[in-house]
Amino acid sequence: MPRTVLALTALFVLGGTAAAQALPTADGASAPAPATGQRASAGLLAAMQRDLGLTPAQAEARLAAEEKATALEPKARRTAGASYGGSWFDAATGRLTVAVTEDASPATVRELRATGVAVRTAEHTARELDAAKARIDKLSAPAGVSSWHVDPKAGTVVVGVVRGERGDTDVRRFLERAREAGPVTVQETAAAPRTFAAGTVGGDPYYTGNVRCSIGFSVHGGFVTAGHCGRAGAGVNGWDRSYIGTFQGSSFPDNDYAWVSVGSGWWTVPVVLGWGTVPDQLVRGSAEAPVGASVCRSGSTTHWHCGRVLAKNETVNYSQGAVHQMTKTSVCAEPGDSGGSFISGDQAQGVTSGGWGNCGSGGETWFQPVNEILGRYGLRLHTA
Repeated sequence: MPRTVLALTALFVLGGTAAAQALPTADGASAPAPATGQRASAGLLAAMQRDLGLTPAQAEARLAAEEKATALEPKARRTAGASYGGSWFDAATGRLTVAVTEDASPATVRELRATGVAVRTAEHTARELDAAKARIDKLSAPAGVSSWHVDPKAGTVVVGVVRGERGDTDVRRFLERAREAGPVTVQETAAAPRTFAAGTVGGDPYYTGNVRCSIGFSVHGGFVTAGHCGRAGAGVNGWDRSYIGTFQGSSFPDNDYAWVSVGSGWWTVPVVLGWGTVPDQLVRGSAEAPVGASVCRSGSTTHWHCGRVLAKNETVNYSQGAVHQMTKTSVCAEPGDSGGSFISGDQAQGVTSGGWGNCGSGGETWFQPVNEILGRYGLRLHTA
C-alpha cells in the first residue's frame, strides 16, 4: 500500500495538539453491530498482553467476551427501561453487568439475566445520575478539579481532584456545590489533564501550520480528527508536506472534533496504521464498547498502545476550559498523539484528545467518540 494511503488512513495515529472532548452518539444514530468470527492478529494480541498483562489466549477470550457485551448493552438498556442504572464490562467474569433500581420488576430482572448479563441493584437511575452531572457541568471548576463523570458501578458522579489540591478553598467550594447537585464521590488524580500539543517533527502525521496532528478515521470524502488541530478553512499537509485538503468543520473547546476533506491525489481506505507493532487494522464499524472493555490506539508519537475504557460522559477541565462527554481510558499518550484513532477489536471508538502522563510511566487519555462526529457532520465511516 502506498505511503500516502497509510498516512491518510491512520485510524489509530494520534496527532499533534490535543485538548479534547468526547461527545455522545447523536440521537437516533445507530452503530453497526460488531463483526463476528474475526480472529485478532498476533500483533494486537501481543499489544494487549504487554499493556493489559494478558496471555495471548486470555486476550483472545477477552476480545470475544467484549464483542458479546458490546452487542448486549443496547438491548439491556431497552429491557431495563426506566429502572436502568448503567452498565459495564466485568473483566474478571467476562460478562456485561447491568445495574437496575429496586423498583425493577421481577420479570425485567429475569429477562435481563436470560440474555447472559449479570444484574446488580442500583440506588439511582442512569437518568438521575446524568441529571446530577449536567447540573455540575454548569459550575465553573477551578484548576485543582481535573474532571467528573457518572460511574454506574459506584452509583455516583465521581469528581477528580488533583493530588494536593483538595484543601484549596476554590476546590472545597466547588465540591460543596457539586454535592448539592446529587450523589458525589471524590477521587484523587495524579496530575491535571493537558492537551497533547507538539511542534513540527517527523513521523507519519499531518500538519496545519506548525502544529502536528494524526489522522483519525477515514470517512467517505475525507477523515475525522480532533477539533483543536485546526479551524474550519485551514489547509492541511500530509507527512510529505504535500497538500491533502481543508478543514471543513471544527469545534473546540466545548467539543473536540473536526473533519478534513481529501483531494489532490490522496484517498481514503478503512485502515488504522499498526506502525510495525501490529498489522494495519481494518475498520468494520463503530459499535461503542462498554466501560471496562479493552481499547487500543495508534499514534504518530507513541504508536500502538492498549488499555481499558474507564469512564464515559466525563467532563474534563483543561486549561482551555471544560469539555464534555469525553471517554476516559487507561491508554497512555504523549505530545504529538492528538487526533488519532481509538479502536476496540475492529470497531472505531473515537479520536484522541488529551490526558496526563506518558508511555514510560503511564497515564490516562480521553477520546472524543466517533459516532458523535459522524452525526454532527453527516459523515459516513469508511468500513471494510
